[in-house]
Amino acid sequence: MGSKAFVRSTTSRRAGQRYHRAMSRRRSLPVVVFALVLALSWVGVASSASAAPPEWVARIQEVVGDRPFSVAVGNDGDYWYRHQAWVRRAPASNQKLLLSMALFDRYGTDHTIRTWAMSDGDVVDGIVRGDLWLVGSGNPDLGTIDLSRLAAELDEMGIRRIRGGVRGDTGPFARDWWATGWRDYFPDIYIALPTALTFKQNRDTAGRMVTDPERRAAQTMTARLRARGIEVRDPAAAGTPPAGMDPLAWVDSAPLEGLVRRMNVRSRNFWAEVLGKRLGADAYGRGSIANGAKATCAFTAARGQDFACYDGSGLSYANRASALGIVELLWDAQATPWGDTLRSTLPGGGQGTLEDRLEQVRLRAKTGTLEDVSALSGWVWLELSNEWAEFSILSSGFDDQTAKAIEDQIVKVVSASASDPDPTD
Repeated sequence: MGSKAFVRSTTSRRAGQRYHRAMSRRRSLPVVVFALVLALSWVGVASSASAAPPEWVARIQEVVGDRPFSVAVGNDGDYWYRHQAWVRRAPASNQKLLLSMALFDRYGTDHTIRTWAMSDGDVVDGIVRGDLWLVGSGNPDLGTIDLSRLAAELDEMGIRRIRGGVRGDTGPFARDWWATGWRDYFPDIYIALPTALTFKQNRDTAGRMVTDPERRAAQTMTARLRARGIEVRDPAAAGTPPAGMDPLAWVDSAPLEGLVRRMNVRSRNFWAEVLGKRLGADAYGRGSIANGAKATCAFTAARGQDFACYDGSGLSYANRASALGIVELLWDAQATPWGDTLRSTLPGGGQGTLEDRLEQVRLRAKTGTLEDVSALSGWVWLELSNEWAEFSILSSGFDDQTAKAIEDQIVKVVSASASDPDPTD
């Protein structure tokens, strides 16, 4: 059964699928009943097996064969094609697509992330009688320009002297740099330390990971203040600030829509874990990789999906998702105010992580790559009906080039030739 292609064949089958989707989202549905509904949703498969599938379905099945690929293609809430679609596999960076949904669902698309300049002493006649603290809350894109803006705000306020120094807050997020399912070398190569106060994506000028971004931010802030004639007595440092500080000025990130787009187009792992920690902090009171993953899976579970989440970036080999579930989440997303925005945050053919791929196909899709793991999920434009269709392709056990070649063939066939297998109902 797992190696067969499934297409819709009867009106009753379509109704059964819709019933299954609606029932699967009811959080109170007992496991046994859910299993029964799932089984009933496949009624009609045997009776349709003898009918010749549409040509485009046959072409996809020829490409997929019996390989361990999970494929789901659907449109307007109905499945058009499924191959091992219920099998849970590591989604790789398709985990960022799930994180994106959870972020937009909680915050909306216009939400910004603030970085503060705070004083641990009184401010009298333009003099900060203590230290000036930089306090972050999870903007993965904080850089020199932002600190220059912050220094300008303080200058306009009339700050002329800081009796102490500029300090970078090493909280409030946990300083964890590991997740279940990561390989030992990942922090050295694939992701910088995710912190609440970031600076230049927590890398040095040579692109190496750093463990003291807060101190580096404080150093740059000190230089920007002095350049404006503001005296700073002590050298820059980092640490834990005292409670009860007074906010003096702040700088906001770009809207979340822009942050998520920059995360997804280039599949930035660091951005995903920083934003995941922000999500985890608001959901569970502590910004950690595990809590960000927990919040992401809480989002998917609330929509009937039995996934496993251990990080936000998708570096974890222990993450699990199904092509079936991802397509259903894309359907759900399309019905939200942020659905179109989500689609716009994904790279198109020839862009970002789809560079040199699918340049002649209109699509928006998130890639995913680990060793012997590949994924591609999102939206592809149907040339025959001039509308978007949702799809998800997850695979394991193949080298990178083989998996991506198969993904591209599937997407090309769907884009050029796919149509409703049962247009009469």
